[in-house]
Amino acid sequence: MSNYVLGYPELMKKLKAMNSIRFDAVVKKQVTQMYQRAAKNGANGGGTPYDTGELMESRYQKKDEFGYTKEYAPHVEYGHRTRGGGGFVPGQYYLRSNVQAQAPIFKEDLDKEIERAMNA
Repeated sequence: MSNYVLGYPELMKKLKAMNSIRFDAVVKKQVTQMYQRAAKNGANGGGTPYDTGELMESRYQKKDEFGYTKEYAPHVEYGHRTRGGGGFVPGQYYLRSNVQAQAPIFKEDLDKEIERAMNA
C-alpha cells in the first residue's frame, strides 16, 4: 500500500498528515479485506484461482502488504506460454480483480476518516 496500489495518493497523503494512526488503521483494514477476499475460490471478484490449493495457501498478509509467495503466481496472474512454446494460457488477473474490488472501499474509508479527523 505504500506505493499507492489502490490509488488516491492525494487522499492518502492528506489523512496521513492529519493522523497517521488512523491512516495505518485504514491501510490494515484494506489489506485484511483483500486477504480474506482472496480466500474465495475462483478468480472472479478477487478470489484466488484454485487447482491444487497451493496458490491460495501461499497468500500472505503483512502490516501493509498482501500477496502470494508461490513462484508461479505471476504466471497465473498474467498468463504464460505452454511447454514447447506452441500456445499461450491467458492470465486470470485474480490479484488485479481483488485490487479493483477494494479500490472504491478504500476511497470511501479514506473520505470517512478525513471527515472524522476534520471534525475531531
